[in-house]
Amino acid sequence: MNRSLSRLAWSAWGAVARHAGRAYIAGPELRDALRTSHQLSSLGYALSLCFWDTEADESRQVADAYLAALAAMAEEKFPCYLSVKLAPLRRGGDRVQELLERARQLGTLVHFDSLGPEAADETLAVIADAARGGALVGCTLPGRWRRSCHDADMAADLGLHVRVVKGQWADPAEPGLDPRQGFLDVVDRLAGRAHAVAVATHDAALCREALGRLRRAGTACSLELLYGLPVRRAVQVARELGVPVRIYVPYGHGWLPYSLSQARKNPWIVWWVLRDALTRGSAFPPLGER
Repeated sequence: MNRSLSRLAWSAWGAVARHAGRAYIAGPELRDALRTSHQLSSLGYALSLCFWDTEADESRQVADAYLAALAAMAEEKFPCYLSVKLAPLRRGGDRVQELLERARQLGTLVHFDSLGPEAADETLAVIADAARGGALVGCTLPGRWRRSCHDADMAADLGLHVRVVKGQWADPAEPGLDPRQGFLDVVDRLAGRAHAVAVATHDAALCREALGRLRRAGTACSLELLYGLPVRRAVQVARELGVPVRIYVPYGHGWLPYSLSQARKNPWIVWWVLRDALTRGSAFPPLGER
């Protein structure tokens, strides 16, 4: 009986997760992301676009999606950079250099999203090589990983654009690390040294503390928020501090990785998704609004 109830519960969770995940996607096509981007840009927000692939997509398909996004950004001319994921660009063939070369020609920043800890070394090596070759690139550093403070040193030395996140995946060696404290530790490591830092959190209290530390150190900083999550409190903090706000806009046929395996490993994900599905506080206030 208990097994049957458990299977039923996880089946229901899968349906909720799929529904909630779709709420974070601007739409399946680039035109959907551009329509959303126009709306957000008119409200005063900067943007980052990212194509969310499925596991069935080969590297050629993923690269073509990213290249189309680069071309659209250049044509539309709103303040925007491209976010990418390394692994799909190497699925069945390596398309990384092709993408970086086109971005270089267009003068567009390519920011690499964080993946699992097993992909960190490879991702950071690609970013470092690209930066040393003159590419305009950025990296994402999770507060949940002990290594991120060391990686922050490399990012600062290379002049990378850095996005700091709490992180989805725990540190394999120290799964109990506090992501909020880790977030601030990374921020402190970057403060006064990094070229530019994006504070990527919807936690208003953490946002205020992190941005305050960066501003006191004279480090260029911004707030970056995920499209679809509640934004008003964090945006209000950024407005009070005079910090620009960027919205990360995903599109494609992928969805947030609220898989059953992740939910079983991290039960808090269940509460987060259910709460967010019930209370959709994601309306975007104009940045000039008080």
